[in-house]
Amino acid sequence: MNNDITEMFGIDVPIFAFSHCRDVVVAVSKAGGMGVLGAASHSDRSLEIDLEWIEEELGDRPYGVDVIVPAKYEGSDEGGLTVADVMSAVPPEHRRYIDDILERYDVPALPDDEQVTERDEAAAPMSAGQAGPHLDIALAHNPAFLVNALGPPPQFMIEQCQEAGRKIGALAGKVQHAERHVNVGVDVVIAQGTEAGGHTGEIASMVLIPEIVDAIAPVPVLGAGGVGRGRQMAASMALGAQGVWCGSVWLTTEEAETHPVVKEKFLNASSSDTIRSRSRTGKPARQLKSAWTEEWENPATPMPLGMPAQPILTSDAIRRIDRAAYSTGSGAEALANYFVGQIVGTMNQSRSATQVVYDMIEEFIEATESLGAQLVG
Repeated sequence: MNNDITEMFGIDVPIFAFSHCRDVVVAVSKAGGMGVLGAASHSDRSLEIDLEWIEEELGDRPYGVDVIVPAKYEGSDEGGLTVADVMSAVPPEHRRYIDDILERYDVPALPDDEQVTERDEAAAPMSAGQAGPHLDIALAHNPAFLVNALGPPPQFMIEQCQEAGRKIGALAGKVQHAERHVNVGVDVVIAQGTEAGGHTGEIASMVLIPEIVDAIAPVPVLGAGGVGRGRQMAASMALGAQGVWCGSVWLTTEEAETHPVVKEKFLNASSSDTIRSRSRTGKPARQLKSAWTEEWENPATPMPLGMPAQPILTSDAIRRIDRAAYSTGSGAEALANYFVGQIVGTMNQSRSATQVVYDMIEEFIEATESLGAQLVG
């Protein structure tokens, strides 16, 4: 394929694969698209290790890195907070509620050697204090594309990426978001509809993509949200996008490091089995429905806190749930969930990431040829 996006990055097909799994990133880039490594869950050292491995595997093939630097979060006006700062302000009833959930579902404590003991002075998650080192590590390597997943990239990110000659992207759930991104200097906008997994807004892709395309032309747009097949790729590009950004569809691939219990839930889920919930991050994020989301949607219980308080409050509990879900005998399996979009309803078989790319391309060709055949000469 040939358009502004394929020329900008030197790729064969404009399929961008967001994944926290380095194997998926490499597989998609080798298949002719671009893998984008999600850095938010990485430590500084693990990010260095993964980027070194990706570059050894890919050579000169392009890849990207996605960081999370929200434009506004609790404590941002004071220069950012540490984990200890945030935890000291968490209401006691929220702490008790977390303990109550774990007790009712019989989730055991983590083994001593898996306890996190030294994080009080660390920067709060999903903040500039955390993402700044990630950005420095990424720019010490050679990603072709740096993406900010929450809000417009801050000025320091724009300046550092431009100085390093890297392209910059950002996700948008409204036209106003896209316009702000362009005003600060991004090269690509990802128009993400509400169908998407993770942090997402309320506008569907069918409406959002052409609105953003019209508002920011000629800046190229990637369509995201509900995209996991070739027909959806064709639809996105018919709406004016020059490529697609996919995240959920890789979660059931053979390479994915998705928790096996959650992966099995994904393989058996329908498109109505997701919910936008603040229960994991404090911001609305689409994820699989489970006992965990039901607990936090109950109006009789404490409501989720904002970012970054909620992820700090819940991080140890989620680690305990994930650890316990590997073994039967507790309610951890009922609680276990993860971010995923409404495309989960068609993610009902595990394929290699390479095969997902090839199947998308084949179906895209079939869809566009079918449309062309309907034109009367």
